[in-house]
Amino acid sequence: MRRRDFLQLSLGATLTGISANARAQAPAGAKELRVGYQKNGVLVIARQQASLERKLAPDGIAVKWSEFTAGPPLLEAMNAGSVDIGQVGDTPPIFAQAAGAAILYVAGQPITNGQGILVKQDSPIRTLADLKGQRIGFTQGSSAHNVTLMALEKAHLAYADITPVYLNPPDGAAAFARGSIDAWAIWDPYFAIGQAHGGRILVQPSEIGKTNSFYVGNRDFAVREPQLLRYVLDTLAETARWAESNRDKVAKALTDVTGVDLAVQTVAANRSSFVIGKLTEEIIATQQAVADRFQKLGLIPRPIVIRDAVWSGALA
Repeated sequence: MRRRDFLQLSLGATLTGISANARAQAPAGAKELRVGYQKNGVLVIARQQASLERKLAPDGIAVKWSEFTAGPPLLEAMNAGSVDIGQVGDTPPIFAQAAGAAILYVAGQPITNGQGILVKQDSPIRTLADLKGQRIGFTQGSSAHNVTLMALEKAHLAYADITPVYLNPPDGAAAFARGSIDAWAIWDPYFAIGQAHGGRILVQPSEIGKTNSFYVGNRDFAVREPQLLRYVLDTLAETARWAESNRDKVAKALTDVTGVDLAVQTVAANRSSFVIGKLTEEIIATQQAVADRFQKLGLIPRPIVIRDAVWSGALA
């Protein structure tokens, strides 16, 4: 789906089938909302603006924020019951679902070019075919893992043609800086940090295929508190609409919460898509293709059906 079409879908009054009454008043059952976030995206902005706190305080609902370095540990915490909602790339929920985790897709978001594969400026790697025989660093089970596979497919290379080096983002940054990996697949703001420190973009997702990110909820939370979940998504959609029109302020908000340099976050903010939308048939099909890619390579233990982990409210 083109980003423009996704934006039009998302800005309507029926983002997730939320009624006017749901927007006007959140349920009183829950006493705390536990949010997992990374160093980018709408959740960081919402934290800086305290938008969820303002909306939920009248109903006596507190908001607890937990930062994670990547999607896989965030979803591990969600499966353990310590996170209710969070945002991750396309691959972490696939690994989580394959492992039987109690998670549900609750909303979608297109990824534009806020991630990709970096090499050093003087690297002999100039094309995707040049990745053969190279050491590529990325976080296992992350969206960067999928970008790596997509790049290999585009170059008609096999997974066995590279040496994968599994690193979390901070360790990946260090390995890339000292040259112990030949290429680094990563997302913003680390992607922008790598560029600022001499990284050259080899490829971005828009050049090799479709990618999405997702808002994911704990299954028990979604079943127990569907009205609250819809209310939260509607509030985040408001924040996303503000972000689309205020990218200079977005960069400042991201810096305030994460401590990442303003110049770096400005680069990240200017190329990000913030809009939140329902899960369309196209998004579900794209995500199923990602899952099938990992299963075919034996990187997840069994086939999965993405639709089985889609919250019913995300389709309304």
